[in-house]
Amino acid sequence: MEFVSNTRSANSSFVEMLWHTHSDHADTFTSVAASNWEMVIATVNGETRITARGPETKASQADSPAASEFFGITFKLGTFMPHLPVKTLVDRQDMTLPEASSNSFWLYGSAWELPTFDNADVFIDRLIRQGILVRDPVVEATIQGHMPDLSIRSLQNHFLQATGLTYKTIQQIERAHTAVSLLEQGTPIFDTTFELGYFDQAHLTNSLKRFIGKTPAQIAQKSVVE
Repeated sequence: MEFVSNTRSANSSFVEMLWHTHSDHADTFTSVAASNWEMVIATVNGETRITARGPETKASQADSPAASEFFGITFKLGTFMPHLPVKTLVDRQDMTLPEASSNSFWLYGSAWELPTFDNADVFIDRLIRQGILVRDPVVEATIQGHMPDLSIRSLQNHFLQATGLTYKTIQQIERAHTAVSLLEQGTPIFDTTFELGYFDQAHLTNSLKRFIGKTPAQIAQKSVVE
């Protein structure tokens, strides 16, 4: 897969990162599990569309068209749009927002100019000022390790509304990504297993196959080759 990409941080605390990529040839790739939702602007065959892409709870194969370009805004956990339930977008149930013109789209009853990688901060600020993009302080506090005084059911309702996922699922996905980082850094599989609290190596293997689409050995071997 010939991806050329770059990322940058945003000026807003609502956003995890901004990314931009393009591919020269049509191909398939493994889309790994991800806890965050995104807005993605894709240009394929001269046509540009903006899509709300939800979190993914498992690795899956995805297609990338030839000569395609993508720009994305990845939102921090706890950031959401109340009129656009994130839980309806989970696992590739993406929503393409309706086109208003060749360079604008409809959102919450108004036409919005398509943002770019360079001017995305202006777009994000406008969403926040108009109350379209908000964040849940309960989710934010929990992610930071400050458990609120709420019932388990109430806490899960906050997570489902703001992230589309349960807190447990987010923890599992994030732990799998941490395992990948350790393995890529050369940490032995045995040490990775117990450092991150997996029951045994089989537990780690099942987790990575589900969320990343690879076994620990495949990830470790790739780091050795590189």
